[in-house]
Amino acid sequence: MEELIARVTNRTGLDAATATTAIGHILAFLQKEGPATEVSKMLAALPGSETAIAQANAQDSGGGLMGMLGGMMGGGGVMALGQKLISAGVPMNQMQPLGQELFAYGRETVGEDTMGPIVAAIPGLSQFV
Repeated sequence: MEELIARVTNRTGLDAATATTAIGHILAFLQKEGPATEVSKMLAALPGSETAIAQANAQDSGGGLMGMLGGMMGGGGVMALGQKLISAGVPMNQMQPLGQELFAYGRETVGEDTMGPIVAAIPGLSQFV
């Protein structure tokens, strides 16, 4: 996880704490929305991923006004993830570089055979990776 965080901070200019939170949100999203087999392979190859997901989920439990509104509107998908990233301190212009770096790392770690189906299974994700 440290190598991924370093790559994300280098590419985006985010501090390590924000990058870690953002990665946790993205991984939690993939775990919820992506194909279980491929996401499990990816998470298994990324030590610390479960901790990052748990921390991101713990932050979500409060929800706040935006979480409440998203829940009322049936919010989900990539747009809901974008809102979580903004709330975590990721500027809009850094979301795509963040996603690109995370997925590039995933491809290097577990290969395109695992990462490709994840991207293909989630509507709208391809524009960020």
